[in-house]
Amino acid sequence: MAKNLIIVESPAKARTISKFLGEDYFVTASMGHVRDLPSSVLGFDPENDFAPQYEIPKDKKKTVAELKKQINSKTEVYLATDEDREGEAISWHLYELLKKRGTLKNKKTHRVVFHEITKQVRSAIG
Repeated sequence: MAKNLIIVESPAKARTISKFLGEDYFVTASMGHVRDLPSSVLGFDPENDFAPQYEIPKDKKKTVAELKKQINSKTEVYLATDEDREGEAISWHLYELLKKRGTLKNKKTHRVVFHEITKQVRSAIG
């Protein structure tokens, strides 16, 4: 288990960033969105202030399980998705999903944005 977990959107970014960081960092990819509204029902509850009813798509269940395995009580989590609307949504869903499952309970979670991936990334994170 890594001391620091960095979650990015794509495996290519994960490989590139992991080349620059030491063994205290584990970089992994969410492979995009990890939650969505269900396609078979309305997707929100009109009786409960229109609260959304998200679900984990079948193809993301393994990814979410792997992310949960990488986090323990001493792991610092860095959500490093893109700075666009989609990236912000992915980070929010990751945070909410992992927090809801108790994985991020009492954790300090960080939001990181990369504008350029170079060897100087280490000083930006660590």
